[in-house]
Amino acid sequence: MKHHQPILFAISAYEYLREAMLRRGRFARGTVETACFPDGECYQRIVDNVSGRDVVLLGGTISDSATLELYDLACSLVKYGARSFTLVVPYFGYSTMERAVKPGEVVTAKTRARLFSAVPSAAFSNRIVLVDLHNPGLTHYFEGCIQPVHLTAKELVKKIARRFGGKNYILACTDAGRAKWVESLAGELGVGTAFVYKRRLDGERTEITGVSATVKGRRVVIYDDMIRTGSSLLQAARAYRDAGASEVFAIATHGVFPGNAFQKITASGLLKSVACTDTHPNAVALKKNGLIVESVADLLAANLREEL
Repeated sequence: MKHHQPILFAISAYEYLREAMLRRGRFARGTVETACFPDGECYQRIVDNVSGRDVVLLGGTISDSATLELYDLACSLVKYGARSFTLVVPYFGYSTMERAVKPGEVVTAKTRARLFSAVPSAAFSNRIVLVDLHNPGLTHYFEGCIQPVHLTAKELVKKIARRFGGKNYILACTDAGRAKWVESLAGELGVGTAFVYKRRLDGERTEITGVSATVKGRRVVIYDDMIRTGSSLLQAARAYRDAGASEVFAIATHGVFPGNAFQKITASGLLKSVACTDTHPNAVALKKNGLIVESVADLLAANLREEL
């Protein structure tokens, strides 16, 4: 019976999330031998026989090397006979580079989608499962035999928002660009919304000119799909505090936090707490520094159980 379980592999950076999914049951553990050589080249060998199996490969495109590790494994798992192949990409890098703004710019989100579209077709199907893309339209960049599936971590976000906000809070965003999504989420939570008005000073800088709602004496919970350096988040948090918010919290699906970004956010004193999911390994590493992290393992496992 165990032979018929979907077999779950992961790239090295996502072992933590694979372990969480394996604890949910119904998946067999897939093993890959790896080695890296002094010249930077990497060796991978799939230990398990995947012929005729439903195969799942887990990994985010958090770096160019992780992307190639994922692509190389994906192609090989299909080559060695996967019955069906599902690529689970909790964090899709370059998702903000979804269109050209200046002439000659590379639309990297599109070229990466084409890369994974080039994975050979398994006997039955190829799927790619993505979570809270910066732009849902990115699914249209995948071509050929691969079927994109876009999941939302909305239920996790709502759970954290209720924990942070209590009974009297405002759900907010960092700018008007995310207002529609936040308004929809706030409607489900039964709370009010706010966003900040921005004016562009030049190609790199913006300034906040106002807040869309009265937040004085209220808790404000900011949601954004991702936190990277935190500059926009801190700018918005300062505006809400200046407008009289009693406390400001932040939630993101994807916590990227390069370098000392999280330390900069906490050192500002503007945010009571920050939370995200575990779609990016940087977030997991920062739990010891006070970042609140909820796992998407149940979300991913539930989708795979329905489809495999």
